Amino acid sequence: MKRLFILLAWFPATIATLILSFQTYVHLVKTREMQVLLSAEIHGLTYAPTPFLAYAALPQTAKNIKTAIRTGDARPVIIDLYLSRYNSPMAGSGDLIIEAAEKYGVDPYLFIAIAQQESNLGKKMPSEDCHNAWGYGIHSRGTLCFESWEEGIEAVMKGLSEKFLQKGLTNPQEMMKVYTPLSSGSWAKGVEQFMEELNTGNF
Repeated sequence: MKRLFILLAWFPATIATLILSFQTYVHLVKTREMQVLLSAEIHGLTYAPTPFLAYAALPQTAKNIKTAIRTGDARPVIIDLYLSRYNSPMAGSGDLIIEAAEKYGVDPYLFIAIAQQESNLGKKMPSEDCHNAWGYGIHSRGTLCFESWEEGIEAVMKGLSEKFLQKGLTNPQEMMKVYTPLSSGSWAKGVEQFMEELNTGNF
């Protein structure tokens, strides 16, 4: 009787263990493929799922992306790659941008996309030392400038949160009505396109 009980208990336990092992394996495979896919997309590589993929052949920046994914947050690396890709004077500010974005509850990709739309990421500002890549506070009554990129990032993040997000203006189409009311819609479309680039890594 005891042997029968052991046999009956062993069978479902074995089946459950096999199912759990298989699900864990599938999850690990998908995670690994997503890491490689993101690395490939970021650098414009063609992704082909193959067991013979040579990780060592990937650029150092691709390794940085994979490392960031494993440690938790790849966004600072992606933002820095994006800023460097377009020779932005803000390049290297990825960590600072993410820190401010989390502090004020702003989508960091929206923040970068606005800068791309307004000033080509800081390359077309009212003056070289203005440090205002977002066209924020620039109107017929004057131009708002900041002493440094750190000050500009902090101030604009706070402004976006208080004057837009907290008032329910959370996407480019809604923000455009206040941010650039004379736009025919091209502003929002541009911002959305740049956000898509950052989200997919196709830049």
